[in-house]
Amino acid sequence: MQVPVYNLAGEIVAQIEISDQVFAVPFNEAVVHQVMVRQQANARQGTASSKTRGEVAGSTRKLFHQKGTGSARAGSIKSPLRRGGGIIFGPKPRSYRQAIPKKMRRLALRCVLSAKVRDKELIILEQLKFEQPKTKEMLRILAALGMDFSALIATTEPEENVIKSARNLPGIKTTPASLLNIVDILSYKGLLMTVAAIRQAEELWGQKLSEGGSDAPLPDITASVNN
Repeated sequence: MQVPVYNLAGEIVAQIEISDQVFAVPFNEAVVHQVMVRQQANARQGTASSKTRGEVAGSTRKLFHQKGTGSARAGSIKSPLRRGGGIIFGPKPRSYRQAIPKKMRRLALRCVLSAKVRDKELIILEQLKFEQPKTKEMLRILAALGMDFSALIATTEPEENVIKSARNLPGIKTTPASLLNIVDILSYKGLLMTVAAIRQAEELWGQKLSEGGSDAPLPDITASVNN
């Protein structure tokens, strides 16, 4: 697939070929949703905790006589029915971690990257470097590319000047290409990647013939059969 490459002025300077195995994959909504839920679940700390009636502070004496008061029977002041009492079925520390096969995670990532290409929301830059942090310059570049509203910027390595130039811009986030994930890609309207970041993504998530597996291309055996 041929896609244009832009310079920092927003002009097309070249055309490059990108891998169809990474950027032209049909969208699988079920897999993308499952992987997204898994990522959000794994980000939860699971430290929420509430006290039961056996854990709250309070006297254990009986509040008043069982009979003769005209009121309902009452025992402990720590009852969940009373203000300041324990919590019924409240949260306790637990793990929300989910496990998903590596092939599903890679497929979901290829699906959302391909969706960005189909929706023309992927912009490829020849390079993105700053001699010194300049938020105004970063804003100018994003405006020239039409991505000054909401964008995820991916580079091969963490660029300190790029990070500092974009960190004060609302709706803009920077990340190394190797740390691209489902939630970030879906959370931002545009995806801005350098040519080097594109090649890194192809190397990381492209389908290798040596991997095998059900989603790998089948070898051509017609020659050996005919012989």
